[in-house]
Amino acid sequence: MRDEEIAAVRIELEDYVAEVFASLPRKDQRSKGSLYLRGLMLDGRRKSMQPMGERLGVDYQQLQQFVSSSSWAVEPVRRRLANLAVETIGPEAWVIDDTGFKKDGPASPCVARQYSGTLGKIGNCQIGVSLHAATDAASCPLNWRLFVPEAWDDTCAETNEAASRIQERRSRARIPDTVRHRTKWSQALEMIDEAAVWGQAPPVVVADAGYGEITAFRLGLQARSIPYVLAVKASTSALPAEAIPEPVEYSGRGPRGADRYRDKPSSLRDLALAAGRRQLHQATWRHGTKTGPGNRTAAMKSRFLALRIRPANRDIPLNEDGSLPEQWMLAEWPPNEPAPTDYWLSDLPADTTLKTLVRLAKMRWRIEHDYRELKTGLGLSHFEGRSFTGWHRHVTLVTAAHLFITRLRLKNPKAAGAA
Repeated sequence: MRDEEIAAVRIELEDYVAEVFASLPRKDQRSKGSLYLRGLMLDGRRKSMQPMGERLGVDYQQLQQFVSSSSWAVEPVRRRLANLAVETIGPEAWVIDDTGFKKDGPASPCVARQYSGTLGKIGNCQIGVSLHAATDAASCPLNWRLFVPEAWDDTCAETNEAASRIQERRSRARIPDTVRHRTKWSQALEMIDEAAVWGQAPPVVVADAGYGEITAFRLGLQARSIPYVLAVKASTSALPAEAIPEPVEYSGRGPRGADRYRDKPSSLRDLALAAGRRQLHQATWRHGTKTGPGNRTAAMKSRFLALRIRPANRDIPLNEDGSLPEQWMLAEWPPNEPAPTDYWLSDLPADTTLKTLVRLAKMRWRIEHDYRELKTGLGLSHFEGRSFTGWHRHVTLVTAAHLFITRLRLKNPKAAGAA
């Protein structure tokens, strides 16, 4: 946004800042929060402290002090942002994902050589886990966690010497002692639980196979009565829905054994191939912007099949009758492909339509849009601070800027965005 564009929405921004930063104890802190948001939204290639200060015409050290050493908590700000985001967007789903932040050196908190989907390889980076409210029309982050690799957790060290080095790194980065290495999927559940404390619950959770493949994650959602549509791998094991456990032959000695399935589980790929192309139906999940002679409405469509199946991982609890729970398997099978290319599991009701399953499964595209705007336009990946608290404050402030622009855009689709 240009100076004049921000000036045109000055009153809206002031009201928004007053609401979002109401928990900050001092007036000067709320003023710095407003300044930081304007710095993030103003046009400019870098949104780190010094360039923002130059564009704002202020000493960048006051921005740095606000993020790095001022005494304010992110949780109340995030709570208000999450409630505003849900109110603004009216989400059809909450999407869980993670993104990498490439770093050159070892000093940034929780930076390590680790795989990042953003990089498409192992690289020196931080990983942020995020939770987003989404519809096809709009989306916004609700919460964030910085992933702590084992190399940043002294309780994971194999020697006392290594533990001592890690403790020094943690101390320099001001990582709280309570923050330890945890899986990304457990951090996602933690964010969902925190949102529940804020009075918010997802209508359905969507995530890629990095989360969907984890049985414990799916069970965690089920334990919270949260429905899901989660991407999984073709090799995920399952039985057909019509499979039933049968009595085990009884010898007459000892307790009678529980009923068991006679057949071994198949993979989702094999179940889809067995169903065959005759089960395919074309479905459109949204309309894009690129029209063509053969697609004048820019419909995004493909062929799908939906089957009732029973995921057969050994960790899945059985029903009282000894059967495995029944779910949906959704598979996308584009023309000219010998087999489906993408798979999802969902515990939505048995009468859920194919169109609904497809639309929710494809909702994750919105988060790629979020990450692009957050990183490129609003400086999500430009933070150069070296403290754990500073990182969380920066991503919270970037989220606040993103939600403000989203609200403007929903009122007026031609409103200025981030650049």
